[in-house]
Amino acid sequence: MLSQEKERENKKKRGFSLIELLIVVAIILIIAAIAIPSLLRARIAANESSAVASVRTINTAEISYNSAYPTVGFANLSNLAGTSCTPPSSSGACLIDTTLAAGTKSGYSFQAAASGSSPAGSYAAVAAPLTANQTGVRYFCSFADAVVRYSTASLTTSTCTESVSPLQ
Repeated sequence: MLSQEKERENKKKRGFSLIELLIVVAIILIIAAIAIPSLLRARIAANESSAVASVRTINTAEISYNSAYPTVGFANLSNLAGTSCTPPSSSGACLIDTTLAAGTKSGYSFQAAASGSSPAGSYAAVAAPLTANQTGVRYFCSFADAVVRYSTASLTTSTCTESVSPLQ
């Protein structure tokens, strides 16, 4: 009788069986398979929101630059930033941060180019995903009308026109 009680106690102390552990691991893998695609889509959406906000920042900076330096007109992306802002100048206006001016931020690459003779009468800003369908799905652009536009096809500063769909 005493040996049977000891045997029962030993069975209780053994822990989980291999089958129970495999079931737990399988459940965790199923949950991960469901959650990971949602997390990736959320990351893409966050990158796209950041890109739209950055294009709007570039629009505001271009308008401010054009007002501050009317003899120059609009500027390229590098001229909108600056490291020494005492005082700002047409080559370093300190209107955007240096991260955005470097051309890469939150999974997107940015370009802004002025066009026209001096003073430059127009500009185009473009945001393109660094890796299509991984860091972003859509391309964004804007020009002197300050409307942010998007496309699923690749955009350049020269292809950003009124024919590109405006962002709703």
